[in-house]
Amino acid sequence: MAYELMHKNIPVAVFEIAESGHISDVTEVLNRDHLPIGAISNGTYSAAMLAQWWQGRSIPATRSGIKQFLSKIGMDSSIELLSKSMGLSLSDQYWFREQGSQVNWENVNFFQNPFTEDVGDMLFGKIHAGEMDLESPDNTSDGVLMKRWTICDGKRCLLKSGAVPNNQEPINEVIASAIMKRVGIEHVEYRFTEEDNRLLSVCEDFVNENTEFVPATHVINLNRRQKNHSLYQHYVETCADLGVDVVPSLDRMLTIDYIMLNEDRHFGNFGLIRNADTLEWIGPAPIFDTGTSLQCGMDDFEMSVYHIPECKPFKKNFEEQLKLVSSFEWLDFDALSDAMSDVKEVIRNASGYLNEDRSELMSAILDHRIDMLEYRARGSITSRRGWAGCRRTGPS
Repeated sequence: MAYELMHKNIPVAVFEIAESGHISDVTEVLNRDHLPIGAISNGTYSAAMLAQWWQGRSIPATRSGIKQFLSKIGMDSSIELLSKSMGLSLSDQYWFREQGSQVNWENVNFFQNPFTEDVGDMLFGKIHAGEMDLESPDNTSDGVLMKRWTICDGKRCLLKSGAVPNNQEPINEVIASAIMKRVGIEHVEYRFTEEDNRLLSVCEDFVNENTEFVPATHVINLNRRQKNHSLYQHYVETCADLGVDVVPSLDRMLTIDYIMLNEDRHFGNFGLIRNADTLEWIGPAPIFDTGTSLQCGMDDFEMSVYHIPECKPFKKNFEEQLKLVSSFEWLDFDALSDAMSDVKEVIRNASGYLNEDRSELMSAILDHRIDMLEYRARGSITSRRGWAGCRRTGPS
């Protein structure tokens, strides 16, 4: 059967879906301008990349609990779930319908219409009795941690769990949010919620029915990378070609990642926002997804202010990656120092889920990272201007 890939109410392409859920053939492109960015490489559309983009909409096979969930509903792969909800997402406005169908986007999208929480409940290990409704934005959610969408006071919100045994990721999200709020970094705000004796983070969707998130992994493929240009330089130049200056946003993202020891800033959890109707590029997405930080995967006895993991996305070494920050003049170190009081309050609020030793270690690591950042930043300021805002001594 033939289907139409839609961008809101604009038909974009005609394709066929195999029984496995994969796109088996793209027979016609109807609107090249509205093709997904992920289907374009070096300025050229590719049917193979469109199929790859489609597969990338599905829940990753590495998601915690996905194998058990698929077994319960009799599916072999999460890509099969896309057909149960027309491929609809809460990150963009792409979906599909049968060719010739008169179904419109306003009547089916999850931004404006209610959706079932059956899928989300089962992804969180809840037992479901009776017939299951699979029309859910959870079918297109990314990431390896357990997560699900819900509606809170009319707003679309994402609930996220952490990894066993420490379940520290939700705490890290709220810590990072508190620090960024204190120093004025645009970010997605996370808070705590509890469900079935489990601590979760919750945040509101940062796009709506008129805007969409385009991850850096798609943006960076738009142009051919010039010889001898670093990934950082290539991304900055590609965004500049789109009319977006991402340097200030990257400065802030790399700085908070340095403080948090974020190990998982991959090209899928930062990017750009664009208008889905006009295709205008609005600007960088607010900073989100900072959970894999503060040595969260380590046992208490392994944690140390001196243990520095590898980082992403531009360098593997935090010190080398910090050198990419163009300026620290935006950063108020007095406010950053004061943020430690907010951090300690967050940790106190999560005390039922953290032992005292781990709480103290997390605080110590953050305090040390702030000292290190101030020391590095002070060294990056030219002797002509100096650094007026420093008050700490930092490491020698």
